[in-house]
Amino acid sequence: MRIIPVLDLKGGRAVRAVRGDRDAYAPIASRLVASSAPQDVVAAYLGLFDFSTFYVADLDAIEGRVGQSAMLLALTRDFPKLSFWVDDGSAEPGRIAALRGIGVEPVIGSESIPAGEAATALASGADAILSLDFRGGGVLGPPELQENAQLWPRRVIAMTLARVGSFEGPDLDLAARLARKAEGRSLYAAGGVRDAADLDALARTGVAGALVASALHDGRLSRADLRRFAAE
Repeated sequence: MRIIPVLDLKGGRAVRAVRGDRDAYAPIASRLVASSAPQDVVAAYLGLFDFSTFYVADLDAIEGRVGQSAMLLALTRDFPKLSFWVDDGSAEPGRIAALRGIGVEPVIGSESIPAGEAATALASGADAILSLDFRGGGVLGPPELQENAQLWPRRVIAMTLARVGSFEGPDLDLAARLARKAEGRSLYAAGGVRDAADLDALARTGVAGALVASALHDGRLSRADLRRFAAE
């Protein structure tokens, strides 16, 4: 069970995500670190566990403002052994290539894919990670992405936006349903994880891992928990 910490970037700071309401995201408050500087937050995560992969949402770029390219480049330089999965709100080949150019792995969010262009966007993404963004029970973006797993790349995130930072627990039914469709692809659940019991429940659905932030910052997942899941 792979645990991937989340770093949400806005205005050059790490912010705390709550239910996908991006206007309400504020600089992060954490038991792990007093700072909201992204490098400090990454270092604090690594002080808890030897994570190898981080998920990063460039919220400025996602919302149409100038993105965090300089910060992303700084993170790759400061932490050269880490893999950063980055969603900057684009499915355009040029921006995907630009992300790869600074040494990160692009994430294509379904909410960023125009209607009817799912196959073209994912083909041009050349093994980018797909984030299936869910709100209100349905996928944001082309509905065929939820219906047709043949469009999926080898790595897929099930992002339940309304549960992010909510401590309501993950959507286990959705995770199980998508895991059955995945057909050998690696599926990662995102949103709602509260503690180790939730991770155990997700593991039983067949997902390969989970994206986690609030449970780490609030101390609900211990170093021992993280070691156990890494070993399983």
